Amino acid sequence: MQQFASATGLVKMILIILLIYFGVKILARLFSPFLIKFVAKKAEERFGQQFNGGFQNRKPQEKPKKEGEVTIDKIPTRKTSNKDVGDYVDFEEID
Repeated sequence: MQQFASATGLVKMILIILLIYFGVKILARLFSPFLIKFVAKKAEERFGQQFNGGFQNRKPQEKPKKEGEVTIDKIPTRKTSNKDVGDYVDFEEID
């Protein structure tokens, strides 16, 4: 017993796929402003928490710094240069 796809079944399937596609497209267009507002609000909250957290984590014994005062929190590591790069060849310019 063999079963073949009928032309009406194929057309129904294509119409259902198109209906779903355009339905999702219309719904996305309707709800995208709300989704963008929600994402922006969450990003703003996270930024606010990070911004406020930086001031709350300040050590209590630190006194406010004067304008123009420079402090170094971390000493940078020294980069070692490789001395075996090659020989230096002195040259003269020819006129």
